Amino acid sequence: QVQLVESGGGLVQAGGSLRLSCAASGRTFSSYAMGWFRQAPGKEREFVAAISWSEELTYYADSVKGRFTISRDNAKNAVYLQMNSLKPEDAAVYYCAAMRRGPGYGGAYNNAGKYEYWGQGTQVTVSS
Repeated sequence: QVQLVESGGGLVQAGGSLRLSCAASGRTFSSYAMGWFRQAPGKEREFVAAISWSEELTYYADSVKGRFTISRDNAKNAVYLQMNSLKPEDAAVYYCAAMRRGPGYGGAYNNAGKYEYWGQGTQVTVSS
C-alpha cells in the first residue's frame, strides 16, 4: 500500500514557476515508477511526466517538454515536478501516481489506468 500526498500548488502568473511535491508513505517507494497527471475542468485526465523507479528514465508530454522537470528522491520517498514558464493552459489539478515496477513500463508510463495509487491532487492556477 502506498499513500501519496501532493503539495506545492497555487496561483502563479503566466511565465512563472512552481514546484510540486509528492510525499509517499511506505518502505518500498523505490519499487514504484511515479507519474504526474493533470485534469482541467471539463477535460480528461492527461499525462504530464513520469520517472522510472531507478530514476534512469524520464518521460514528458509534448506540451510540457522543455518547461517541466520530474525528479525523485528515493531516500525521502518523494517525487517532484518543477514547472517553469507556466502558461494559462497548464492550469489544472495535478495528481501524482505510483506504478509498481515491472516489464512493459516503457509502454505504460503515460497510461493512467496502469497506475495503482493516486494522491488527492493539488490545484495549479495560472493567470494571464
